[in-house]
Amino acid sequence: MSEQNNYTFKDFKSDQEIRWCPGCGDSAILNAVQKAMADLGRKKEEYAVVSGIGCSSRFPYYMATYGFHGIHGRAGALASGVKVANPHLSVWQITGDGDALAIGGNHFIHEIRRNVDLNILLFNNEIYGLTKGQYSPTSKYGKITKTSPFGTVEYPFSVGELTVGAHGKFFARTTDNNLKQMTDVFIEAEHHRGTSVIEILQNCVIFNDGVHDLITDKNTREEHQIYLEHGKPMLFGKDNNKGLVLDGWKLKAVTIGEDGITEADILVHDAHEENPTMHSMLINMKLPDLPVAMGVIRAVKATTYDEAVTKQIEWVKESSKIKNMTDLLFSGNTWEVK
Repeated sequence: MSEQNNYTFKDFKSDQEIRWCPGCGDSAILNAVQKAMADLGRKKEEYAVVSGIGCSSRFPYYMATYGFHGIHGRAGALASGVKVANPHLSVWQITGDGDALAIGGNHFIHEIRRNVDLNILLFNNEIYGLTKGQYSPTSKYGKITKTSPFGTVEYPFSVGELTVGAHGKFFARTTDNNLKQMTDVFIEAEHHRGTSVIEILQNCVIFNDGVHDLITDKNTREEHQIYLEHGKPMLFGKDNNKGLVLDGWKLKAVTIGEDGITEADILVHDAHEENPTMHSMLINMKLPDLPVAMGVIRAVKATTYDEAVTKQIEWVKESSKIKNMTDLLFSGNTWEVK
């Protein structure tokens, strides 16, 4: 990492006019990314923002960093290539639930499996916004859309489950209406070495307005969300007096002071545990019985793909008898043509 630079979020804003719909959650995410990058203190030239296709994928145009606007579903392949070719870059992949999980699903699971050191910001609005309101891989069962006028009969993907199933080492979740939480999560993702998947519950004001309101509404989110921090008790609620315990093989929400429950009974979050069982349980928590988990749910250390490739290249260079083009041309069987 380079020496500290005194940037503000304004230094990461490009001169391009933002063309997202007024009120779109993408604008808030953009502000959080710009603030996170300023706080991280790296040179602007050390950031690369890569996207595929979708509303979210306009992101690189609005960043005063290096950027690449790719084709549909291929952001993962492009971002992986950028990182492996130049491991010193901080690579941020911007994608949506359609771009990443439908046409880009194959690339998505394999960059996670390989553990390429980059950040995947997955904007999840549970709809195809750019193409005007078709159901997506995360749309809820029964969702009525332009392509499912009688309700979709498909069951949705869970972004977190898919990440863990692909042997992901880092998964976090946040919302587009909490700037501080987003910024903190993005910074933690950047500090993690490996593929960091951040699911952002994002609102599409035109084609799926209010889809996450039950979770994100400012008046109720303290009761409906739990912000997880490694090494701290899993507490939530307006008075921070509710928490999570194990009831057999399931998580259960309890209130401190009721039924003899004390803070000592509340589970402590361990994001670094390699066994993903508890992380999967936290990822799958749903209202109304349990709060929805936010923050860094899983963060496990492991060798990164780009690190392994770089080491392999150095090893081959050191052990090979071929040091230059001349050595290559005159190696093996050679003959002189007269």
